[in-house]
Amino acid sequence: MRAACWGNAVENKIIVIDDDPTGSQTVHGCLLLTRWDVDTLSEGLTDASPLFFVLSNTRGMDAESAAAVTREICVNLRAALDRLAGQGRAIQPILVSRSDSTLRGHYPVETAVIAEILGPFDAHFLVPAFFEGGRVTRDSVHYLMVDGRPVPVHETEFAKDSVFGYRHSYLPDYVEEKTAGRIKANEVERFVLADVRGDALPRLLALENNVCCVVDAESQADLNHFAAQLKQAATQGKRFLFRSGASLLTALAALPPQPVAAADMSAFVRDSKPGAVIVGSHVKKTTAQLNELLKQPGVTPLEIDVARLPEGRARIVAEAVEAAAAMHDQGLTPVIYTSRVERRFENRQQRLAFGEQVSGTLMDIVKQLPATLGFLISKGGITSNDVLSDGLALKASRVLGQILAGCSVVKCPDEHPRHPGLPVVIFPGNVGDEAALATAYRRLGDTKAFKSDFARQARA
Repeated sequence: MRAACWGNAVENKIIVIDDDPTGSQTVHGCLLLTRWDVDTLSEGLTDASPLFFVLSNTRGMDAESAAAVTREICVNLRAALDRLAGQGRAIQPILVSRSDSTLRGHYPVETAVIAEILGPFDAHFLVPAFFEGGRVTRDSVHYLMVDGRPVPVHETEFAKDSVFGYRHSYLPDYVEEKTAGRIKANEVERFVLADVRGDALPRLLALENNVCCVVDAESQADLNHFAAQLKQAATQGKRFLFRSGASLLTALAALPPQPVAAADMSAFVRDSKPGAVIVGSHVKKTTAQLNELLKQPGVTPLEIDVARLPEGRARIVAEAVEAAAAMHDQGLTPVIYTSRVERRFENRQQRLAFGEQVSGTLMDIVKQLPATLGFLISKGGITSNDVLSDGLALKASRVLGQILAGCSVVKCPDEHPRHPGLPVVIFPGNVGDEAALATAYRRLGDTKAFKSDFARQARA
């Protein structure tokens, strides 16, 4: 691939290969692609937005499958770029492997495949900061802010993940752990706050051989300044690959404020109708948020007992679809959630296989939700990916903006056969305070128009 350039010689496009659909949580106006054939990727490359996302959903896969999917995306992306170049439209990609800001994901599997197919690169950068979610990096240690206190992420529940667990918050040690010693901690280039906020250009220009770099950041201003230096280095021929949380995308894309304010997202609700909420995530924060949501007027619980799976899947789906339709007819918003009991598995493969059963059941329900839904809220990263790609069968959708910090709203295409123009909230499992899910619901389902419409139906 040709050296990256932010100058006038070629057109640039930020291409985000996202292992779940939540990386768009700091941007707006761009496409989310759930397919990656050459034609669909060409659509993303020629779209007016400076960036687009390819939703690989690899966080829900084992490492071998994640590598295979990433490879297929990269091979097709290269073909799409070559096709456009042959048509006289040269596009130089800025490649980002977007993953979880609490360090869960298939690193270094995905970055290694990207480097093999679309490299070579002078460096790859780990930039996990996500400020809207309280993730900051200081002295190369990654923290999660909990009640105003920075907690090293290896001390949080996320580090105990049965698939993506880890022992280190100090990023060089994390790299050595995840690469099984192939990259030693003392070989990792550290860009601490003084570098990020100062003049790092000479160091950036000296990077070579795909060296691993870890980057501090405590605020969006930090990444904005560092991104400007990355762009300067790129104009001088350096090629960089990024493994990041969402906040780096804000810095690279430099978008203006979103056109519709978060508090005004009810403008997209279809016909002032009630919606539905799908909750698949099992992290503690999601359970606390679910409990607060269920206290809100106008919602009604619809629990899916996962203990009945896989044998009872057809009956579970039939019962839930019937109940959701009845609730919708009464002007209520069903909250469809999986039972909160934590299950234990002997190995990763069993856990992933069961997760696929649960998600498949939820998607069977989503496919049959009432056609007159006003909105849909999807809680959980993998759940949200499956809602877009399977439940709604979208090839592409466009990000309208954020309804809360870190929570995107996308819109179904107007030609969708069942839900044209439906606004869908992508709500990550580990984002927001306890009231956040209830707040998102109120901004969509607690509108004056909805209340008056419901009152008219009740009188009738």
